[in-house]
Amino acid sequence: MEILPPPRTAAFFDLDKTVIAKSSTLTFGRSFYQGGLMNRRAVLRAAYAQFVYLVGGTDHDQTERMRKYLSDLCRGWNVQQVKEIVAETIHDVIDPIIYDEAASLIEQHHAAGRDVVIVSTSGAEVVEPIGELLGADRVVATRMVVTEGRYTGEIEYYAYGPAKAEAIARLAESEGYDLERCYAYSDSVTDVPMLEAVGYPHTVNPDRGLRREAAARQWPVLTFSRPVRLKQRVAALPPRPAIAAGAAVLAAVCAASLVWYASRRRSSTARPRLP
Repeated sequence: MEILPPPRTAAFFDLDKTVIAKSSTLTFGRSFYQGGLMNRRAVLRAAYAQFVYLVGGTDHDQTERMRKYLSDLCRGWNVQQVKEIVAETIHDVIDPIIYDEAASLIEQHHAAGRDVVIVSTSGAEVVEPIGELLGADRVVATRMVVTEGRYTGEIEYYAYGPAKAEAIARLAESEGYDLERCYAYSDSVTDVPMLEAVGYPHTVNPDRGLRREAAARQWPVLTFSRPVRLKQRVAALPPRPAIAAGAAVLAAVCAASLVWYASRRRSSTARPRLP
């Protein structure tokens, strides 16, 4: 009798306010200004948008307004210059705002044999280097239309809302992931479709809308609050305690997942799903 290999699994992470403490795109505002891509007024507007985002998050309408603003802003930018600026400044801009809890969780999902996939509405030129910094296996991100090496201001693929869930489904088909055994993490109510797509959804620092959804669906709620540079994090923790700390985070997540999953199964047994 042929023994089949166990199904592959993955952990899908939103990026902004889930793995890092701020908006990845807006955080590069000063770097883009210093590189000559943004003027002072645009930098101030980006700083204000970052403040609003950090205080209250963004709903669908706010996200759409920001999408239009950023699309208009980057029209005509040289793509290679953007990539170079991100590569030159990523350690100064992004490294200090990575959540220690998220980094530990990523490590432990890898240790458990799961792929780690970053699924973000931010642009690929920003998200892909961040994914590499985090050690992610794959990245799903928004892609802009490029003509003759410059952004046209139009969007080729928008990784937002239901599109994230669709991307996860395509990855599951191509990579052989068993989504019922996969994990997902997000802070935003706009990512409910992504969380619904997996067997073990988790909310991280949820906005008001997602907190209501989590309460209604009994999804686990995680609080990440310790941004730390990756190099400092590795230097500060000797190997064994680092693994133990990461294992404790994953153990807490898994325990919450099992409690939620068990309650969901009891609920579905008590109330059969109608055809």
